[in-house]
Amino acid sequence: MKRYNGKSIYKGVAVGKIRIFKKTAYDTSLHSITDSESEIERYNKARDEAVKQLQAIYEKAKAEVGEEAASIFDVQSMLIGDDDFTDSVYSLIRDQKANAEYAVFQSGESLSRIFSEMEDEYMNARSADIKDVARRVVTILCGGGEENAVSDEPAILCADDLTPAETVSLDKSKILAFVTKFGSSQSHTAILARTMNIPAITGVVIDPEWNDKMAVVDSFAGEVILEPDEATLREKKNLQKECQKKALLLQNLKGKESITLDGKKINVYANIGSVSDADLANENDAEGIGLFRSEFLYLGRHTYPSEEEQFVAYKNVAKKMNGRKVIIRTLDIGADKQADYFNLDMEENPAMGFRAIRICLDRPELFKTQLRAIYRASAFGNLAIMYPMIISVDEVRRIKKIASDVCYSLNKENIPYGNVEQGIMIETPAAVMMSSELAQEVDFFSIGTNDLTQYTLAVDRQNSRLESYYEPRHPAVLREIQMTIENGHKHGCWVGICGELGADLGLTETFIKMGIDELSVSPSHVLALRDKIRSLDSQNAKSIID
Repeated sequence: MKRYNGKSIYKGVAVGKIRIFKKTAYDTSLHSITDSESEIERYNKARDEAVKQLQAIYEKAKAEVGEEAASIFDVQSMLIGDDDFTDSVYSLIRDQKANAEYAVFQSGESLSRIFSEMEDEYMNARSADIKDVARRVVTILCGGGEENAVSDEPAILCADDLTPAETVSLDKSKILAFVTKFGSSQSHTAILARTMNIPAITGVVIDPEWNDKMAVVDSFAGEVILEPDEATLREKKNLQKECQKKALLLQNLKGKESITLDGKKINVYANIGSVSDADLANENDAEGIGLFRSEFLYLGRHTYPSEEEQFVAYKNVAKKMNGRKVIIRTLDIGADKQADYFNLDMEENPAMGFRAIRICLDRPELFKTQLRAIYRASAFGNLAIMYPMIISVDEVRRIKKIASDVCYSLNKENIPYGNVEQGIMIETPAAVMMSSELAQEVDFFSIGTNDLTQYTLAVDRQNSRLESYYEPRHPAVLREIQMTIENGHKHGCWVGICGELGADLGLTETFIKMGIDELSVSPSHVLALRDKIRSLDSQNAKSIID
């Protein structure tokens, strides 16, 4: 019996045989060709087939993990048609008389290296995506098909790395757990694994000799146990049964309030990224939507969504939630979420660049279109708006002026709308430090702990080499949360958390001690969080930073 430690991506216990995922090696060496135009035509056909494959994977992913997670594959479709990538392939074929396989592989490696060396959130994500699409085109050129690492028997899947496409394409019913060598807990694949509810660990060196051996994956402990002895196997199977039993017991919490033992109500909302995700929120009995990521309407397309298109989407979610609060985050394009038709300049550090509310304030007509759609939809439910990446009171006042203009125009047109709460995301240290002044301008705060952590600690959360530095429980981050709650309450502003830290059950008591009003988490975490809240006494709650 041997134990191997890694970092947990999604908690759970799995017991079964290991299957090693091996990628087929294709010949991408240089071969001289005589007819460049025929080779370019061959590449074009492979590229078109790759787009078709990605569209099919998108539909599969949308059905299994929701529209937001599936948008990865729309982004990859656009990358295949990227001018820099295409120009590089054409140039190698024409100028060096190179075969298409070599041209695609070299172009992918070159662009991927350029992006990865910039070491910021957006570039890291695009680096992996470019390698993924280049490999897909090479596979088609070489006559290969989709790779399948699983057999008829469910197994623990081990690999150096898995691309998002590989993760989604696998038969979920045959996967007991994921174990990978590379990849951070914030990578696309990690997010997909969490969404698919499959235990996963990263940072484990995979030995090919493990194939077909019995193992245990305990991602609570962050370990893989190879060939466990009888006592260990019995212990882990009991833990697995306890987890399954608890999951069933959580179903009994549906319809009950998220209220502490001494009667303090904490709103437990869900984060969603599409209209269809509202069904997941309802299935898990979320009390509202704490974060509706509106950018899904802008991704994977070639033109801006119309006011009417946005209105229908927002109205449908409002109606699905049947009077429960739905907080819509305005457009958060930029950084790791790009749409070519926005014509954004390439930036060396886009995570701190022209993104989110900065784009909206720079392009007020784009902003007004979205606000009109939200206000119109508010006539059909309980909608609120929150604005991302705020750093100053001046920004909020400019936003409020634009919102006021929108309401004025709707009044003139006799278009009804509801009473829409206005809030901001606290995800920059500047917003934390200005929270007392900002609270006097808005109705609520929602703390985005993912970005707040990376900006506070100066750590790119997409960079796997910095994984050990990305510590959401860092005292500085927790003190910022406490400061924000205190300053918000001081001026009558309610405060929630919508980042992944909100689902950390080890911090629930700390947040209650701080006075948090709302926690918004992935739909699958709603009932577990409710269970935790109902076990605590707010009057006697303790904080880990006391």
